[in-house]
Amino acid sequence: MESVKKRLTEFSLEAHDLYLNQSVPYLEGPPDSLTFYRDWIGPNKPCIIRNAFSHWPALSRWSPAYLREKVGSKVISVAVTPNGYADAVRGERFVMPEERRMSFNSVLDIIEGKVQTGGTVFYIQKQCSNLLDELPELTDDVEPHVSWMSEALGKLPDAVNFWLGEESAVTSMHKDHYENLYCVISGEKNFILLPPTDRPFIPYGEYQPAVYRQRDDGEFEVVDQNGSEKVPWIPLDPLDPDLERFPQYSRARPLRCSVKAGEMLYLPSLWFHHVQQTHGCIAVNFWYDMEYDIKYNYFQLLETL
Repeated sequence: MESVKKRLTEFSLEAHDLYLNQSVPYLEGPPDSLTFYRDWIGPNKPCIIRNAFSHWPALSRWSPAYLREKVGSKVISVAVTPNGYADAVRGERFVMPEERRMSFNSVLDIIEGKVQTGGTVFYIQKQCSNLLDELPELTDDVEPHVSWMSEALGKLPDAVNFWLGEESAVTSMHKDHYENLYCVISGEKNFILLPPTDRPFIPYGEYQPAVYRQRDDGEFEVVDQNGSEKVPWIPLDPLDPDLERFPQYSRARPLRCSVKAGEMLYLPSLWFHHVQQTHGCIAVNFWYDMEYDIKYNYFQLLETL
């Protein structure tokens, strides 16, 4: 077993030495599909692309006033938590947000400070193509897919998601089985990224699923989802890693990057990521289903080991 652990450490170090970048590179314009597949999707490496959606009307239109006019009365799904951490480990539980139906105007009132929430954090983050399903009035201001990405992968995106939230809203460390193009419309998103080859250093546990529920007195309780299977999740906070509890994480080599308005992050499938944002940041992302090929096969082997 010790020899396996040693080899897994060497495996990660080799990946960093052979092909991974020490920072997230920038492209100054949208690539052609073949070049993007060859240089980024195939090698499974992230990059930030500038001027990739500068033609979108959303960049100039999506002010609070415009959004109120277009979708202010729409009722949408909003994640509500006491601390900004939705879908995150708390003690021995994996706690999901309270999903509350609210008007878009109500969310903007909170973002703009017109309503005091007593520390409760609100985040539009539903990830089931909520832009298309809940806010179709805004789709003319963006594109239904990214043409060069769709051509590179030979498919259309599985989901197009809309994000808007407070500075306190945090996305805990996790990975997705998607090729992700993350487009910041206004504000800034701050990412901590870890490659799949750092998996030996990233702790996992299995946790009882639960949800937050806000009582009439404003306090939150955690309600277990009895009868549900335990959820595998990462208990470590990369902002303040507990190296006494998780000493192996000291060997990980996280990348940090900021994605500003008008920039697009290509986040490859299976990369671990943690996300923060500036207050009122708006973003749209495209999820393309990954290919379940030998790359996925090898990652499953790595997870098993």
